[in-house]
Amino acid sequence: MADKEQLMLADSLEDPGRGAQTKSNPNKSKLPWYFASGFLLFWGLLFFAVVIPRFYKLPTPLTMEDANRNVFIAERAYNNLYTLSNIGNKLTGSRENEVEAVNFILKDLEDIKEVMLDDYFDMEIDVSQVSGAFPYKTMLNMYQGVQNIAVKLSPKGSTSETYLLVNSHFDSKPFTPSAGDAGFMVVTMLEVLRVIATTKETFEHPIVFLFNGAEEGSMQASHGFITQHKWAPYCKAVVNLDAGGSGGREILFQSGPNHAWIVNYYKNYVKYPFATTLAEEIFQTGIVPSDTDFRQFNIYGNIPGLDMGQCINGFRYHTIYDTIDAIPRGSVQNTGDNVLSVVRGLANAPELHDIKAHRAGHAVFFDFLGLYFVHYSETTGIYLNFGVAGAALILIFISMCRITSVSNVSLFHVTCWFTLVLVVQIVSFVLGLALPAVVAYVFDYLGLSLTYYSTPLLIIGLYVCPSLIGLGLPVTIYHRLQQNDKISNAYHLQLSLHAQAIILSLLTIGATLFGLRSIYILVIPLIFYVLSLAFNLLTTLHDRGYAWTGVLKLSQVIPFLYSSYLFYTLVVILTPMGARAGSASNRDLYVAILAALGTVLSFGFLVPLINSFRRPSLVIVSLLAVTAVAIYLASSTQVGFPYRPRTNGQRVAYLQVRNKFYEYDGTLSKDESGYLFNFQDRLREKPFVDRNANLTGLVSIKSLCEEHMMCGMPLFDYRYVQNRLESKWLARSAPIEPKSSTELELVSKTTVNATIVRFVFKLTGPSHMSLFIQPYEDAKIVNWSFSLNYLKYPPAYPLAFHIYFRYGIDSSPLTFCIEISKSDGDFNVPLFQLGVSGHYIGEKGDAESEEFAASFPSYSILATWPVLYQRFIY
Repeated sequence: MADKEQLMLADSLEDPGRGAQTKSNPNKSKLPWYFASGFLLFWGLLFFAVVIPRFYKLPTPLTMEDANRNVFIAERAYNNLYTLSNIGNKLTGSRENEVEAVNFILKDLEDIKEVMLDDYFDMEIDVSQVSGAFPYKTMLNMYQGVQNIAVKLSPKGSTSETYLLVNSHFDSKPFTPSAGDAGFMVVTMLEVLRVIATTKETFEHPIVFLFNGAEEGSMQASHGFITQHKWAPYCKAVVNLDAGGSGGREILFQSGPNHAWIVNYYKNYVKYPFATTLAEEIFQTGIVPSDTDFRQFNIYGNIPGLDMGQCINGFRYHTIYDTIDAIPRGSVQNTGDNVLSVVRGLANAPELHDIKAHRAGHAVFFDFLGLYFVHYSETTGIYLNFGVAGAALILIFISMCRITSVSNVSLFHVTCWFTLVLVVQIVSFVLGLALPAVVAYVFDYLGLSLTYYSTPLLIIGLYVCPSLIGLGLPVTIYHRLQQNDKISNAYHLQLSLHAQAIILSLLTIGATLFGLRSIYILVIPLIFYVLSLAFNLLTTLHDRGYAWTGVLKLSQVIPFLYSSYLFYTLVVILTPMGARAGSASNRDLYVAILAALGTVLSFGFLVPLINSFRRPSLVIVSLLAVTAVAIYLASSTQVGFPYRPRTNGQRVAYLQVRNKFYEYDGTLSKDESGYLFNFQDRLREKPFVDRNANLTGLVSIKSLCEEHMMCGMPLFDYRYVQNRLESKWLARSAPIEPKSSTELELVSKTTVNATIVRFVFKLTGPSHMSLFIQPYEDAKIVNWSFSLNYLKYPPAYPLAFHIYFRYGIDSSPLTFCIEISKSDGDFNVPLFQLGVSGHYIGEKGDAESEEFAASFPSYSILATWPVLYQRFIY
């Protein structure tokens, strides 16, 4: 009997997969403890050595010396950008936008026309003014006399009635020279047009280049083009170009919709791919506090396309620091090469002849480190997702059978232990996602939001390390405490990884059934785990102690690189948005969850492997130490203060308001002045209250919002309306006096019939005005000169109908009528309230307002102007 036991012991020493070895010496085949921390450090170094350089990789910009090659010349486009951005702020309605920017574009178009190959192409330039309206968010977006410059480049003698549309905008948000958003794209379009028009490379479909002059006011000019322009009915696809940052590579963040074929042209023609379906689905949830003209072309033109935009360095977006010095020439070359290639490809696409025939679902797409672009149809994605998940389940079952056979135990015994391991792994998975969210919640509760805003490395300590702790701690405790002497430690570790694969498989199946295309992010690590498991099963590695871990580690290199690359991209994009998304939501949670997801997907199959080393608890202790240091730096030192001058400023938006309330008899019942703050970030007034700015007397307007129509304040746009309960008011004694007036004239009041009366008004004022209209309970608006569709959905009091009005080059007064119905026919009583606000954007205000603005810290980026708000009762 003793001889038999000695023989079994000798066998188990040769094969660490056998249970007896585990019982006698569980650490025999484990690597020394000091390799454990190095194991995680290796993956961190891989991220900084590969992912970061690839993310910021830009091509060498071409100079005028290369002009004879008929390629995109970054130097020429950059020089154009210098001239365009030096015009200054190009607010719709300003001379800079309506005259100087238009003249600049027209001059360059004429220069291009002079060098165009007349034997090959025809060029037609059309400058138009458009007026119209459409419902958007909480308001009716109305515009008058905004300008579009459309250029149609056609093959000589072409009679084609299928056009490709390329669009961007040249107007600006207030106070920004808009080099990035979207002067960058305007000059890119001009250079693309120049190259195509001067190259003997023809195309099938005419190309319409649209330079629109009113995007920043909620996409007005593009709406006017697609609903009114003579070329609009012939535009069958669009390449929309915009920006949410300044410099770097442009990302494809929307495609189609329901036209997967169009992504194939991106794959075949773009030189430097940068795209992800996940960004598309995130954008369409509304999490991103922006929108693009792509929306208008889809909704009102029903045409598919590609939506591409700058996304890096969003800290400068819509600020005075959106200047040309932040844009490297390589960035211009990158975007120019991509746009030129994809426009040439789509201009020859046979699908444009009948796009309805090619309407066939969405696409799944993503790039790998900018080196390769992957795309497939949604249907293919469904089959792929189910196939990979099914293969994972089958191979895991086969692996468990092998464990049963090698360990000389029953399948029931292995299944019981696997069930326990699965529970532990689920706890690890949940903690990996939850712990960073807990950190974000606690920091927000303590008033420490956005600590990583200027120091992004804090994200590693605050969110990534807690996620790694959540992933590793339960598994490490399990492997420390489990006393199974029949299944080896190596097999227990395999069961942990199988459990991770089960979780991903079930999530993949569920999300696929739910219709999420971006679930491909789970499939990538899963498919490589399946491949490694299959290889280990086909060889003897599966049953040779920890020998299988080598194949697993190698198989997870690509998933690690991709997952970390993808979520780094999303964090880079969303971090600056946290300072302009309003104060109502905790944006730290978004960043924390993204960091957690990236960590779980990058390390989900790697962190359990620390248990193949001796003393894995030292890794957990190291991660706790890094987290503790990060928490200290973020909460107790200047490192965690979010804002820095110029590079990472705090956006401070407030209006210099004069409120005047007139009663039904015309008497002035209220006349007040003050500053209305619409806080852009979670910290609200805290960062500048402690630094000289005197906000004594600052109060919430929440109670006013319950008493008065639209809070009794000149809420500027839908963002002010949506964030109104977070807004605050600081009264001042001296009245605010805008330099010009906003006047509402009652032209006539006419009885239409026994129950309806018509009011006609004329409104005169600055280029940006708003109307608030709210009938009393016994009255109803039955008709007006605005959109009837918007009239069908009256907002509940104290909100009101909001007519957001902006004019471009046509500053003529706005004449409008309102018809009120009242059942008793008594029209000599108050029927409705009418609020009129004139926004004098570009004015600094009076001396007191300028002194107040100067009191803010150097890192404050102010967006402020005088406003006159008058409330009338008719």
